[in-house]
Amino acid sequence: MSCPSAGNCGAGGFYSTATEKTQAFVVSEKGRSWGKAIEVPGSGALNKGHEAQVVSVSCASAGNCSAGGFYRTGNFKTEAFVVSEKGGTWGRAIEVPGSGALNTQGFAAIDSVSCTSGGNCTAGGYFANGPAGPTTRPTLAMVVRQTRGKWGKAVKVPGLAARKPSSQISSVSCTSAGNCVAVGGPTVDGGRGPETGPAFIVADTNGIWRKAFALPGSAAFHALVSEITSVSCTSAGNCSAGGYYDTDTGQQAFVVTEKNGRWGNAIEVPGLGTLNTGGFAQVNSVSCGAAGNCTAGGFYNTDTGQRAFLVSEKNGRWGNAIEVPGLGTLNTGGFAQVSSVSCTSPGTCSAGGYYSATSSAQAFVVTETTGTWGNAIKVPGSGTLNAGGGAQITSVSCASPDSCGAGGYFTDRSKHQQALVVSKG
Repeated sequence: MSCPSAGNCGAGGFYSTATEKTQAFVVSEKGRSWGKAIEVPGSGALNKGHEAQVVSVSCASAGNCSAGGFYRTGNFKTEAFVVSEKGGTWGRAIEVPGSGALNTQGFAAIDSVSCTSGGNCTAGGYFANGPAGPTTRPTLAMVVRQTRGKWGKAVKVPGLAARKPSSQISSVSCTSAGNCVAVGGPTVDGGRGPETGPAFIVADTNGIWRKAFALPGSAAFHALVSEITSVSCTSAGNCSAGGYYDTDTGQQAFVVTEKNGRWGNAIEVPGLGTLNTGGFAQVNSVSCGAAGNCTAGGFYNTDTGQRAFLVSEKNGRWGNAIEVPGLGTLNTGGFAQVSSVSCTSPGTCSAGGYYSATSSAQAFVVTETTGTWGNAIKVPGSGTLNAGGGAQITSVSCASPDSCGAGGYFTDRSKHQQALVVSKG
């Protein structure tokens, strides 16, 4: 979900037909009123293998968005697609230009899209150019740029092609056309991976992709594998990011900050070492309200289950992680996480995710005002919808402190998963 102004949002995902065919959809909110979801125009013709999904949406202004994801061909190859909305009308989905030639092994997708103005966006993902092995499927990270409404050709991320570990783009953040940061790590291929290797960062500066480099400070982690899962930039050279790293003793979460074009060393999320007694933690989402003022959210494990955390950066310094306020009472089933965070200014953010009650998963939202987090609440109205006991907020986007949109899913009485949207303000 992406909301560029109050009451104007775009969202996407997937749905299944009665014949178990999976199709991609988009839906738009205009003037605080949600329209009808539609199959991504043109995706039906592409998706002959009946498995398509919108993975990421970014809107630069009301009715001007781009989205990306994947579809399956008739010969069961997975290809990457992009689609754009202009003036409130969605165009036709296309295979990412140039990705067909790169994707010789038929395994590609767009995982993240970021738009700075209508028709000016950047997307990142991966493609496969080598046969699958016994444990992994070799992939390489790719990026593609849209300029004045036209998508250029996808290119391999410079500096990664010669590296042995497979790679993928997890997140892209752009501050102006041709000025972006993309991040990622080794490919995770279902139950096959990931390969070992470090997280990486690659910058697009004035329309030129520089060489990717390993996450600064990652050597100190002595990690088997690491990945940057989310990045947020407020201006060129000012970004924050987070992710996870695996060691022989467990998985830990980290954050890292760029200031005036220089990346500092990644650090373990402060305070999480004490909380993460179960040895399994990760940053899922990062959002910055201003340079050096960001919030990250994710999960950590204790001896009695998984819990959701938030951690804030103030004036370039990360504070200690805290369990999401109020979730300790709600999370009686012992399984929770923050899936998405959105900040509009320092100390003013919203977040969402899920927690487990005794026999069901419920969606929650939580709001920070002037630096203080309130208590998490079950998404209003979702309890009645979620009769099947499986709900989650997967994406949150705020246009202003008092106007946010969130999207996810719930499970109805027939045990069918349904998409949901909810608005604040």
